[in-house]
Amino acid sequence: MILLASDCLLFQMPNGETIPFSATAISVELIGGKDGVYDIEFVRQVAGAVFHYFKNDLGRFMVTPAEFSDALEQALRNFGWHIESATTLPGAEANPESDLRLLAAEAGRTELLFFPRLRDELRSQLRQSPQVLRFRGLRGCVKQLAGARRWSPRCRHLHDRILEYLDSCLSAEGQKNQCLLLVK
Repeated sequence: MILLASDCLLFQMPNGETIPFSATAISVELIGGKDGVYDIEFVRQVAGAVFHYFKNDLGRFMVTPAEFSDALEQALRNFGWHIESATTLPGAEANPESDLRLLAAEAGRTELLFFPRLRDELRSQLRQSPQVLRFRGLRGCVKQLAGARRWSPRCRHLHDRILEYLDSCLSAEGQKNQCLLLVK
């Protein structure tokens, strides 16, 4: 068995193949063909931060190109950059999936900022006209927001509130009967 280098993440491609990339290799891949529209060094730094987030903060060793590009897009948008949608990148999924733990971290692990961020993410997915809206990491997200190490009644209440909020947002957008909502 060959060990994965400590500065690499495995990217799971849509065909099932996994390819190791370092932070610098993936940033070059993501900005390829832009002909200097963006400051390449800045994008490398931001990609390195996103890479660090997945590898160290979330403890993941495998991501999809769509997950990484979504996180990179969001990070660049937070710096005020206009970024094209990840759906135009190779490997973007027909039915996007959002990581609720990532949304909670972006919101500073506070409920006050999390719920508007969640609604924005739902709207972002709806713009792609998916058949299934996918959100994953609900349990981890709840524990982050609640500041809990173990599941508690407060966690259960927050869990239910997030599900109800997603359902009400989907209804408010007029999409409730047009697509499925999958939260895991």
